[in-house]
Amino acid sequence: MAVPAWTCGASRPGPAPTALPWPGRGPRPGPGSRRPPSGPPRPLLLLLPPLLLLPLLAAPGASAYSFPQQHTMQHWARRLEQEIDGVMRIFGGVQQLREIYKDNRNLFEVQENEPQKLVEKVAGDIESLLDRKVRALKRLADAAENFQKAHRWQDNIKEEDILYYDAKADAELDDPESEDVERGSKVSTLRLDFVEDSNFKNKVNYSYTAVQIPTDIYKGSTVILNELNWTEALENVFIENRRQDPTLLWQVFGSATGVTRYYPATPWRAPKKIDLYDVRRRPWYIQGASSPKDMVIIVDVSGSVSGLTLKLMKTSVCEMLDTLSDDDYVNVASFNEKAQPVSCFTHLVQANVRNKKVFKEAVQGMVAKGTTGYKAGFEYAFDQLQNSNITRANCNKMIMMFTDGGEDRVQDVFEKYNWPNRTVRVFTFSVGQHNYDVTPLQWMACANKGYYFEIPSIGAIRINTQEYLDVLGRPMVLAGKEAKQVQWTNVYEDALGLGLVVTGTLPVFNLTQDGPGEKKNQLILGVMGIDVALNDIKRLTPNYTLGANGYVFAIDLNGYVLLHPNLKPQTTNFREPVTLDFLDAELEDENKEEIRRSMIDGNKGHKQIRTLVKSLDERYVDEVVRNYTWVPIRSTNYSLGLVLPPYSTFYLQANLSDQILQVKLPISKLKDFEFLLPSSFESEGHVFIAPREYCKDLNASDNNTEFLKNFIELMEKVTPDSKQCNNFLLHNLILDTGITQQLVERVWRDQDLNTYSLLAVFAATDGGITRVFPNKAAEDWTENPEPFNASFYRRSLDNHGYIFKPPHQDALLRPLELENDTVGILVSTAVELSLGGRTLRPAVVGVKLDLEAWAEKFKVLASNRTHQDQPQKCGPSSHCEMDCEVNNEDLLCVLIDDGGFLVLSNQNHQWDQVGRFFSEVDANLMLALYNNSFYTRKESYDYQAACAPQPPGNLGAAPRGVFVPTIADFLNLAWWTSAAAWSLFQQLLYGLIYHSWFQADSAEAEGSPEARESSCVMKQTQYYFGSVNASYNAIIDCGNCSRLFHAQRLTNTNLLFVVAEKPLCSQCEAGRLLQKETHSDGPEQCELVQRPRYRRGPHICFDYNATEDTSDCGRGASFPPSLGVLVSLQLLLLLGLPPRPQPQVPAHASRRL
Repeated sequence: MAVPAWTCGASRPGPAPTALPWPGRGPRPGPGSRRPPSGPPRPLLLLLPPLLLLPLLAAPGASAYSFPQQHTMQHWARRLEQEIDGVMRIFGGVQQLREIYKDNRNLFEVQENEPQKLVEKVAGDIESLLDRKVRALKRLADAAENFQKAHRWQDNIKEEDILYYDAKADAELDDPESEDVERGSKVSTLRLDFVEDSNFKNKVNYSYTAVQIPTDIYKGSTVILNELNWTEALENVFIENRRQDPTLLWQVFGSATGVTRYYPATPWRAPKKIDLYDVRRRPWYIQGASSPKDMVIIVDVSGSVSGLTLKLMKTSVCEMLDTLSDDDYVNVASFNEKAQPVSCFTHLVQANVRNKKVFKEAVQGMVAKGTTGYKAGFEYAFDQLQNSNITRANCNKMIMMFTDGGEDRVQDVFEKYNWPNRTVRVFTFSVGQHNYDVTPLQWMACANKGYYFEIPSIGAIRINTQEYLDVLGRPMVLAGKEAKQVQWTNVYEDALGLGLVVTGTLPVFNLTQDGPGEKKNQLILGVMGIDVALNDIKRLTPNYTLGANGYVFAIDLNGYVLLHPNLKPQTTNFREPVTLDFLDAELEDENKEEIRRSMIDGNKGHKQIRTLVKSLDERYVDEVVRNYTWVPIRSTNYSLGLVLPPYSTFYLQANLSDQILQVKLPISKLKDFEFLLPSSFESEGHVFIAPREYCKDLNASDNNTEFLKNFIELMEKVTPDSKQCNNFLLHNLILDTGITQQLVERVWRDQDLNTYSLLAVFAATDGGITRVFPNKAAEDWTENPEPFNASFYRRSLDNHGYIFKPPHQDALLRPLELENDTVGILVSTAVELSLGGRTLRPAVVGVKLDLEAWAEKFKVLASNRTHQDQPQKCGPSSHCEMDCEVNNEDLLCVLIDDGGFLVLSNQNHQWDQVGRFFSEVDANLMLALYNNSFYTRKESYDYQAACAPQPPGNLGAAPRGVFVPTIADFLNLAWWTSAAAWSLFQQLLYGLIYHSWFQADSAEAEGSPEARESSCVMKQTQYYFGSVNASYNAIIDCGNCSRLFHAQRLTNTNLLFVVAEKPLCSQCEAGRLLQKETHSDGPEQCELVQRPRYRRGPHICFDYNATEDTSDCGRGASFPPSLGVLVSLQLLLLLGLPPRPQPQVPAHASRRL
């Protein structure tokens, strides 16, 4: 016989409530229930002998009562299930809403999402968008090469001869310590007027270009002035490009001299500290200027390398690493008598952000000792490059050696490994001030198609660690048209505030010759780039027809996402691209690995998989079915994917044409529009509308009340067939307004919510309507007004049955204030329609439970009462079972949701902990539930998190201090005539001008002036229901403190019903399960590189050309010391002048005054 359920009308303990009979009441498994159709569920095999679980087990201090038997608790569970189901059937209105949709069948059509057609159309639209940018790029590159070829070099050019807009001029005029103020610059800088442009998110001038020159390059040098002279002609090409394609964003020419000319003109976004921006270090420039690289960096750490020289080497290696992109592979080793890797990486690894971080931290631990052994270093490097059993770039191969000098040329090593083909280029760097003969270093570079550089001081590091790219560009230049191929970059943050962008790049070659019959010039002039904002690409994808859980994504050859709803970097670093792998954007599994590989290989495909997804609030994990469909985007390295849940195969499209024909007036006169007006809220419930772009002229607002006001005002002017509005969004919104109003009329308005202890009822729809009834309940409504961004909405669509969502509580915040606020628990379920054999879920309905009243009701439902009984009492001589009402001092009864969060408890003192992870409430019991497979744990990493800034350290790419000579050094005459003294003087001298060099943090210097946080990795842990799906008894074995508990899933809900003895002592405290997100270093990089993820490099490689002239292979760049300078240095030190940092030296000799 069915057992009636009971409803407590009172919200506080009091007299026994009166039973309210429910129509058709009885145990009734709902949709998605896994329980057999009849009979009680079978218990799993007990872990302990059955005798231990007999009802004779009594709680100490309550000898008349025994722990309830299993069938008793199953009976309670059925009562809870029936109570929930009854309330949802009466108030949720699922069946009534189905009928309303069918009654209004003439007002909408059912459309189908055809994945293959959809994804091919979007891929084609993206291809067309990018193709327009490619045509503009080619016009620019061709024009630049012709302008430079026609330009006549001027040796006597002067600053006053050049007129241009200096993008940093305004900031420098405001800075009394700026370079131009100090030098008294004579450059004629234009003064421009700017207009605000929302597309650029900036003030711009469309008639001029702007020029940015790095802080460490002298603007008045002959090279720079000539560069400014010939690039001025690009201005007209930029303007013409924009005339042909008004959607073009930044058009940029990055010169190999460091000059950046961009259009339209806008002031430079100068950081608070020193501006370290150099276009040659931007990800797009590096990718466009050379083919992928396999690089081995070897660092001399012999005993002669110490103090300042070793510090210069460490900084140089870090700067060198910053010139590498994700298409490159690298390893770093130190050597003296023998060579060894500086880190845990034993072979070449991808030069991604996390691997480079490992290297940068490792080089700081290098210690100088022993004797120099070039042979050991080079043999190690060649062995690394010859290892073919690993993933690598397989294009340019190079060795970068940093040393203070030596006499050995190791010719035998080169003969063995590299000659005669010279497939590996060798670049040598003489670091620090010293008296060693540099001829052997120059010879090594020249004999192996490389280059020799000198880094005498801190100021030379940035320039000389990036100019090797000019050498690597030679084969590209000599290849001519074959190498003129557009490449599209990874996602990165635009330096001028455009947000996330990708850039199409095209190298620009020097087409001049030194004279009649002379060899072709080998220099790359620079890289041309055109930005495409990710938002512009997103606009080409379906917005709302895919449903709340459908989406489009795209990846590149590295598997990094270009588009994905989870691509949301919290902070941005201008020095690094945004590299989120597809398998990190979603929860990784074998099926997704297979999909990713197929997409990288440029294949088409379709696959239905069962996978895990995180909820929008990242508190839950759901097991769902998804359909993946993918195609390549032709003419690019990207591949596009579409993800659809099965229930999103179909969607509703409002068809209000009849109404529109009848009402040739503003939309506000349409039927059902009146129910959007605030004047209707008191009788029809409060309406929140999703803040979508219904019309172009609609003013957005974060305040939904204000947004609704703006919407209504606009609708007073707009006719139904207006071209400025999105008819699909607008008509669906109006359709759902009327449908939800009919739900109020048919179901909600005549019900007494207080009788059932409900705070509110609600409905949310795909069309963007959220209706909350009664109107006063809207004051406490905290869910997102955009249903597609509301966690309850998306989870309800993905799960069958009733989904409980307790209020979110952080363990670090104070408990819920029950005295002053009424706390509600959301219960929601999806409305599934079947129309002509087509199934879809266009809405979610639900109720909001009064926490305190339902906590009391929970006690009664989990008690031994019958519908006429008072609470059962047990005499001293009789034995009876405990229940959750009478025995709440001895028996703990809780409802926990599928994420492990507390929903209801029979313990009054736990009511303010509702919404917390249950381990924070009862760690012992939660651990037992986990160990008994009621819950499964899923751990993942969030690589896009933002953390509070860390205290300044010494592991950054920029140096933090200077070499300080000892007292012995001052007393040693030889020291005063050494290179070390001269090097220290250079630092002091440059420091007089650039006081903040050593204090400049690289991330902050190039980042937003307002940056307060830095990117970091966070470890996330979610729990979800495990394999156990029935009633289960077990004992938590704690010796004298053992606890008996019973757990059972509630059918057709996401709840677990748990009854347990209250702990009698704290001796059983075991490990606490953690759910809160925690700071992490991420997975162990040394292990990850042993099983690298699949990737492919660019399909083109230019690393060799038989006509390459390698005679230009190195030079020095130091200044001779003088007696007067050394005397000045001594006086400065004796006067106690603090050492001040130095700037970077200008560009190399061939491009320097």
